Amino acid sequence: MKSINIQQKFSKFNANWHPHQIAIVDDMQVLLAKIKGEFVWHAHQDEDELFQVVKGTLEMHFRDKVEVVNEGEIIVVPKGVEHCPITKDGEEVHVLLFEKLSTAHTGNVIHENTKTDYPKI
Repeated sequence: MKSINIQQKFSKFNANWHPHQIAIVDDMQVLLAKIKGEFVWHAHQDEDELFQVVKGTLEMHFRDKVEVVNEGEIIVVPKGVEHCPITKDGEEVHVLLFEKLSTAHTGNVIHENTKTDYPKI
């Protein structure tokens, strides 16, 4: 058992849209990601997904609305809900994700940004 310095972990990688695993809690994983621009529309049929914005402002797009998630706030995307994370004006946003180990990065969508492994840092 050791404390984890999130800012120090963010300094260990630069790639956008490539989550890095910092902890496992039962069957859940804690991931850090740097995101910039628009991702891909996708859904996770069997898993909820929690996003906490650590730095910047995230727009979580849903088919019927957009939720703005500011620094220090969280949003939970329920299972089966199609969503697309977006950042504006070239801003790089840092997020902490909490999701089941079984959660596929882009759900059942295969895209050039799809990752199948998350480096442990």
